[in-house]
Parts: sequence; structure tokens; C-alpha cells
Amino acid sequence: MKRKTTEPEPVVLTVEQVEELGRELDALRARIVADLGDSDREYIYKIIKAQRGLEVAGRGLMYLGFLPPFWLAGVAALGVSKILDNMEIGHNVMHGQYDWMREPGLNSQVFEWDTVCPADQWKHSHNYMHHTYTNILDMDRDIGYGILRMDEAQKWNPYYLGNPVWAFLLMVFFEWGVMLHDLEAENVIAGKRKWTDVKPLLKGWWHKAGRQTLKDYVVFPALTGPLFVSTLLGNATANLIRNLWAYSIIFCGHFPTGVQTFTKEETENETRGEWYVRQMLGSANIEGGQLFHIMSGNLSHQIEHHLFPDIPAHRYPEMAPEVRALCEKYNLPYNTGGFFKQIGSVWGKIFKLALPNGLTGSNSAPGVIVARRQSVAA
Repeated sequence: MKRKTTEPEPVVLTVEQVEELGRELDALRARIVADLGDSDREYIYKIIKAQRGLEVAGRGLMYLGFLPPFWLAGVAALGVSKILDNMEIGHNVMHGQYDWMREPGLNSQVFEWDTVCPADQWKHSHNYMHHTYTNILDMDRDIGYGILRMDEAQKWNPYYLGNPVWAFLLMVFFEWGVMLHDLEAENVIAGKRKWTDVKPLLKGWWHKAGRQTLKDYVVFPALTGPLFVSTLLGNATANLIRNLWAYSIIFCGHFPTGVQTFTKEETENETRGEWYVRQMLGSANIEGGQLFHIMSGNLSHQIEHHLFPDIPAHRYPEMAPEVRALCEKYNLPYNTGGFFKQIGSVWGKIFKLALPNGLTGSNSAPGVIVARRQSVAA
């Protein structure tokens, strides 16, 4: 793909630099893996205990939902419980971060989470497709989730005039968007994928989404008797809180200004070092305190997560300074900023990319160019 030039000149990494960077990151990973033990075990048990306690408190407070302060407290407790379940527990456990513990309840192969998307489908669309092909156009379907234009290289059409509207709807109904992600609806509509190919997905949706809907909108409201409607609204609000938060954290980690995308040709037969560089350039961090990092599932350290997706996420804060130092050593960008800076950048991009490139003065030049061996690039 021919790219436009821009100022300042992009950083060019030599083949030797890329492979040395890869070796240094491998060494960092090996050191942390060798250190995993009791402190990591105690950490995840503590998070699970907190999550369960908040869920019990939230469900219990719904029995007092006729009093607004108790209803609000119940919604808050349940919302935080769902965030912890999805972000710091579910997402990380299903990445295999705690498989080394040999704990059945924390095994990535059998774990299920409190959301409508079946775990096996999420692991395919996220663990495999997204983490393997991170930010490769036409391969990583997380670029726009199949409904948004999030990169200038995506061909514009009038549908994208609704970019802000589609983004808002995805944010509000995020768990359902995640569930439908593996469907590849745009390919079904375009005739590139047959309905027979998605039949196995339907069964999973029926069982998982059906159970979730029954639990949150029928069983638990019914248990509160005359407070059925109050509890139903409380559960719906807790799910909305989780959706808004998860969407915001995930989009801040993938789409703010400065995140780089790649073509299939640029990444064909890439080495381990090249894979590492792509993960670093295709991700962004969010700055915050310890509680903020926990509530984000440590996806506020998205750069470290993309480099080391199977390392317990609570280790990312201690790894981040070393990763940042390596970026400085090789003159690579370390995309980080406060939450409002990153989310503002994301929404700015959503509105900007609703319009054709010719109207926005867009420029898709990369910030970093990776030199490749002829035998690899051929």
C-alpha cells in the first residue's frame, strides 16, 4: 500500500533492532513467568471474593429498592460486580492468565462470565482473531467491530455518516455487540458468508444469552415480588453501567490518536520481534491509580496486555516501566494519557472518520516503519 509522507519523518527500525527488542521482551516475559506464585494466587482470590460480595450486596439491596438510596446503592454494587467479573476476572481468566494454578474455577477452557456472549465464541473472536492479527486491516475485525469506520484506510461509503450513532448504540448495547461479533454480519449481508456457517453460533447465543436474560430480567426480579419492576430496572442499569465502562476502556486502548494499523503485506511471515512491535504500535494505555487499573481489568495497560496476553494482568503495572524504557531505547512511541484525553481522542476520531478523507485532510502515514529481510518480505 502506498502511503503519503508526513512530518516529522517516521522512525525506521532496522532488522537487527527489531529482533533485539524481541529478545529483550522475551526476557522480561520469562522473568515474570518464573516469579508467578502465591502473591498472584492471593490476588485473584481477593478479587473474586470482592466481586461475589458486591453481587450479593447488590442483589440483597434490591429487596429494599422501594427506597431510592438503597436502590442506587444496589445498582452501584451490582454494576461494579459485573465490571469486575467481566474485566479483571473473566477477560483475564479466559486469556489463560491463571491456567498455571490448576484451579478448575479459573481454567480458561471452562470459565464462563456474567455477560450474554458465550465464552468459546469470545475466545475465538478476541483471543485468536484480535490478538493474532492485531490492527491488520481486513483481518482484525476489532477495527470498527464490523460496523464502525475507525481507520482512514477503511474505504468510505455513505453508511459511515452514521459513525457517531453506530458507536453510541454499540456502547449502550456493548455486551450484545460482543456477542454478535463472531457472526460477521457484514460478510453475511455481502454474501461472503452463508447462514449455514453461523448456525453453530445461534445455539450458543440461545443458551448463553437466554440464561443471562432469564437471570437478570425474570428470576431475580421475580424473587423480589412486588418490587419486580424496580429490580428489573436496577439490573438493566447495572448492565448499562458495565457496557459503558467496558466499551470506553476497550476503545481507549485501541483507537486513540497515534495508534497504527497495518496491511496484510506488511505483516506477512512476521518474526517474533515484528509481532511485538506491531502490538506496541497498535495499542494505547490509560493513566490512573490502582483502583482505576483494577476496574479496567488492567486493560489500562493495553500495550503490556497485547505484548503479554497470558501474563496475569495485575503484573502489568510493574512491567510497564520496563516496556516504556524499551520504547525510549528504540525511539518508539509509548501511547499513554489520562482517561479523558484518550476517550476524547477516540470520539474525535469517530466523528472525523464519518466523513470522507478528502473532507478532513486525513493522512495515513505511519509513525514507525519496520525494515524487513528480503527473504521474509518476499
